[in-house]
Amino acid sequence: MDSQTSQPSQASPSPHTFQVDLRGLVDLLSHHLYSSPKVYLRELLQNAVDAITARRAEQPDAPATVRLYAEGGTLRVEDSGIGLTESDVHSLLATIGRSSKRNDGLESARSDFLGQFGIGLLACFVVAERIRVVSRSARTPDAAPVEWTAADDGSYTVRTLPHEAHTEPGTTVHLVARAGAGEWLSEERVRSLARDFGALLPYDVRVGDEPIADLPAPWDRPYPSPTGRRIALARHCHDLFGFTPLDSIDLDVPLAGIRGVAYVLPSAVSPAQRATHRVHLKGMLLTERAEQLLPDWAFFVRCVLDTDSLRPTASRESLYEDETLAAVREALGERIRSWLTGLAAGDPERLAAFLSVHHLGVKSLARHDAEMLRTMLPWLPFETTDGRLSLEEFAQRHPVVHFTRTVEEYRQVAPIASAQGVGVVNGGYTYDSELIEALPAVRPGTVVSELDADTVTAHLDAVDPAEELALSAFLGVARARLDPLNCDVVLRAFHPMSVPALHLDDRAARHEQARAEAEEQADDLWAGILGSLRGTTPRARLVLNHLNPLIRRISSLGDPDLMGTATESLYGQALLMAQRPLRPADSALLNRAFIGLLEWATHTDPGKDDRR
Repeated sequence: MDSQTSQPSQASPSPHTFQVDLRGLVDLLSHHLYSSPKVYLRELLQNAVDAITARRAEQPDAPATVRLYAEGGTLRVEDSGIGLTESDVHSLLATIGRSSKRNDGLESARSDFLGQFGIGLLACFVVAERIRVVSRSARTPDAAPVEWTAADDGSYTVRTLPHEAHTEPGTTVHLVARAGAGEWLSEERVRSLARDFGALLPYDVRVGDEPIADLPAPWDRPYPSPTGRRIALARHCHDLFGFTPLDSIDLDVPLAGIRGVAYVLPSAVSPAQRATHRVHLKGMLLTERAEQLLPDWAFFVRCVLDTDSLRPTASRESLYEDETLAAVREALGERIRSWLTGLAAGDPERLAAFLSVHHLGVKSLARHDAEMLRTMLPWLPFETTDGRLSLEEFAQRHPVVHFTRTVEEYRQVAPIASAQGVGVVNGGYTYDSELIEALPAVRPGTVVSELDADTVTAHLDAVDPAEELALSAFLGVARARLDPLNCDVVLRAFHPMSVPALHLDDRAARHEQARAEAEEQADDLWAGILGSLRGTTPRARLVLNHLNPLIRRISSLGDPDLMGTATESLYGQALLMAQRPLRPADSALLNRAFIGLLEWATHTDPGKDDRR
């Protein structure tokens, strides 16, 4: 055997070229990269505009026209741009991913162009089965016009044409609709899409003889008065977004090349709802669903703007998240913040109208921005025991700003605290407790204190020891009846006298209660684990009002069973008044107490029902 035959070959393997299934790639584009077939027209307009931009860079006085003609399932797009030679066609149109913006020394000027990914013309196959491009180069005037024809199976042909076939520099693209896509190439649809995508393009773009550009942009036009401008922008908002805004905010960031307007929504929206905005890139509509353009707190506005600095993604339907976008987001947020500050300083009526709808958005901003909180203190509304007030006004009335962290706790204590002269703010709504706790930082000297069951009980008047001793039998029965529910019973005197009992607990007591319930239902292993977590926190308490006549009558009944049933009824009624959720044990107690009181009211002895 030849020893050389047993040695592995040292020769380098021959390189291979990737093969592209164009139909599969088109399917990928239409179903995953692009949101809708309509983007084909944006790509055609984009290529035409970029070609004109390239020609104007070399020939500033060159014509700048784009014409679209749709008829019978075909579309023709003519531009007066830079054009292509035969070598350009082979290099650019037939090579997926290559862009003219990367060639001929134009890399440094890519910011002047809309498209940078080299896949624009490919998007036309989403609606067309055949694409024909005829072009004549402005850079090489003596070069013959060239024709490139491609089919959706990936094949293409290139040939030169007589000079008279395309006398002027520029490019003409012909599309023939694929089966089922003819509607996308109809004149009406082409006109609608061209207006949507190209309304702010700086060149002469027409569908047939009808101009589609609407320049200058509404926010850049001169108006006879501020009122006239406000009315015109409101009309623009209604046409664009379908609502009449509360107000409009100019968005002008020269360093980022941004001009536009933010429209304030006329109705409240959820902070969790992602706001979508319309973004034009150098006049071309990039997306109408930009979500990351503004800070999260600015969910109460919808924006439309034009920019020349933000980067699009490959699909050119959203923005690339980078440092530039982050800086723009901060700058736009500052514009909206300045608008709010201006309203607070000079137009309180408009500010009040805005806050009546969008106070949640401003609270979201204020919790992270001390200056905004300081500015908005006299205006932001809060639910309090003194009515709906700002924190500034409430703090002026009360030396201590008491607050609860949940709505349920507020409903428990508000009536009693108010009657005792204790002011309470409901901090249970979104952002409210955070803002209340931040109050001392922006209003020095303010004392803020969370209100709990112990604080409320301490503000209630104690009963004379002799009187409480006289009711010891009744209190013993009541405590024994509610002990299985982890609830203590205390006797106090408080106003209003019409309230017979008050149920008080706090989060720690509720957690301990939930732990105890879980321990009862758990197996031995989990019961041991939960038992080790047993807390020493105070239990819930039922505060009986010694001033209430009903409590006095119940305490003098003399029948322990009836006193126990009455106590359970008071407990259930106090829970309902506090709008606390009922546990299964609470529901069972309410049913038992209701039936017991009915039996007593009808003078039926439950132990003698069946003795006949």
